[in-house]
Amino acid sequence: MLSYRHAFHAGNHADVLKHAVVVQLLRYLGQKEKPYWYIDTHAGAGVYALTEGYAAKTAEFETGIARLWNRNDLPAALADYVEQVSAINADGNLRLYPGSPYLAWRLMRPQDRMRLFELHSTEIEVLRHNFRDAGRRAMLYAGDGFEGIKALLPPAPRRALVLIDPSYEDKRDYARAITCLEESLARFATGVYAVWYPQVVRPESQRFPEQLKRLQSTDWLHVSLTVSRPPSDGFGLYGSGMFVLNPPYTLAASVREMLPFLKDVLNEDGEARFEIEARVS
Repeated sequence: MLSYRHAFHAGNHADVLKHAVVVQLLRYLGQKEKPYWYIDTHAGAGVYALTEGYAAKTAEFETGIARLWNRNDLPAALADYVEQVSAINADGNLRLYPGSPYLAWRLMRPQDRMRLFELHSTEIEVLRHNFRDAGRRAMLYAGDGFEGIKALLPPAPRRALVLIDPSYEDKRDYARAITCLEESLARFATGVYAVWYPQVVRPESQRFPEQLKRLQSTDWLHVSLTVSRPPSDGFGLYGSGMFVLNPPYTLAASVREMLPFLKDVLNEDGEARFEIEARVS
């Protein structure tokens, strides 16, 4: 929905899960010299201030990144993620939070390219400002990423990470995400596709993981992190999931190490749990 601003939720428990996985995916793609593309269908603003504006009003980052910030016992994958956040907070104080595009920008190499979509008229302008010095390595599009991605696939290097993470405030986003993935796989079957989704009390959210599993019979990894029991009033986010199609073989080990830790640290009411499912060929 055009009213949605991710800054309200920046750095929360869902961002921690999503971005820790994204960092690991980008690390893997960067191991080979051949270039890759990072494509984000719902890029947001790129970087968020945590001490003022929208994020300060809700302070959701206190349920996420803030709980990891000063820990010295983080599993390797989480330590890597926190290090990327620390890089834009040079004084050691948690003031800024990098969204997926900025995390990708930090991990990209000179030969890699970025393609970002954002539909919100204000967010796209902030995104353009944040990437004003990126040159042609980062191409930004003011538009619907579900539709715009069609023109980019397959990418020239035949290697890419595609992140699909709409807000899902509009319940049609669930069906649109499935259609986008079906069409994208038809164009570029070997790409790595990472889909974030919220755990909320809504039928579309409850059945979404099973719909994702039917996209292809093998080569997928599904992880979810529930931080509290579902709210009694039916409103609010109580967890989230990441579904990765064509995941690198290294990802399963990373999430198995990080999720038990996150369950304990991000637990809100004693009901936290996690799930890991994988099917490989």
